[in-house]
Amino acid sequence: MRLIGFLILFITIIACNSNNKNVVEKKPKIKIEVPNFNSDSAYFFVEQQVSFGPRVISSKAWDQCSKYLTNKLESYGAKVIVQQAPITTYDQKKHILRNIIGSYSPEKNNRIALFAHWDSRHVADYDTINTSKPILGANDGGSGVAVLLEIARNINIKNPKIGVDIIFFDAEDYGQPENSKFPNMNDSWCLGSQYWSKNPHKQNYFAKYGVLLDMVGGKDAEFWQEGISSYYASNIIKKVWDVAHNIGYSNFFIYKKSPQIMDDHYYVNTIAGIPTIDIIEYDPFSKTNFNKHWHTHADNMNNVDRKTLKAVGQTVMRVIYSQ
Repeated sequence: MRLIGFLILFITIIACNSNNKNVVEKKPKIKIEVPNFNSDSAYFFVEQQVSFGPRVISSKAWDQCSKYLTNKLESYGAKVIVQQAPITTYDQKKHILRNIIGSYSPEKNNRIALFAHWDSRHVADYDTINTSKPILGANDGGSGVAVLLEIARNINIKNPKIGVDIIFFDAEDYGQPENSKFPNMNDSWCLGSQYWSKNPHKQNYFAKYGVLLDMVGGKDAEFWQEGISSYYASNIIKKVWDVAHNIGYSNFFIYKKSPQIMDDHYYVNTIAGIPTIDIIEYDPFSKTNFNKHWHTHADNMNNVDRKTLKAVGQTVMRVIYSQ
């Protein structure tokens, strides 16, 4: 009886030890502290830009807005560089463009770049009235800049682990209209990003990846996975869309492919060599496949929705602070 009892005890100990070996210790989940993206603040930043009027290159409103953006980024702790360069637009007019760059933790090699264009369209070529007059560009231009200003405000309060560059491109929207009487000019769009991609603000500059925001404030906007983005940075597309779905914005970020859209990110990808995606509204049912107010005088504050600004801003913030 004693021998049998001993054997039972021995077998029990062996079994317990064997079971313990199969137990996998669960690592505690790391809580990511992400600041709250304030949609009211972002909406206000759109209003401020629109209050200057159309921000067409070389205009008074453009000059005033460039100073406002520079001062804002500086007030939020960024090291700011205003990159200036001479350009000639398709209509043979000469200008000095201004790319506005705000850098956080410039000493860090591990960094990402966030882009938006800050100019607005010089003609309302998709309107039915006053087609030769400039538009306010509240959504097309203003919304992307506003989201990045709100992100800058948050970075100033809580630094992420990585370096961040916020870059506002000029002269994106001075592209040649389809009915232009001038000779055809190749690459007439995105002049600011073309220049920066060839002449970065810092020697040997490189970012791990980039995110471009364009038309990110429209009501009930949908953001499909744009073609150029998918080609050059499919992993970044997946990262951003997965984050959006995980935090509750699946109705904005759609797991569908859209055609290639010529935008600033094309030149950042092909010239600067930084894998960059474009978060841009896509509407398969509109005439242009863009926001229905695109390049019309209706692109005003009535065309900006806080919920959309929040969805995009909080998603991008989550991506930044999870690095």
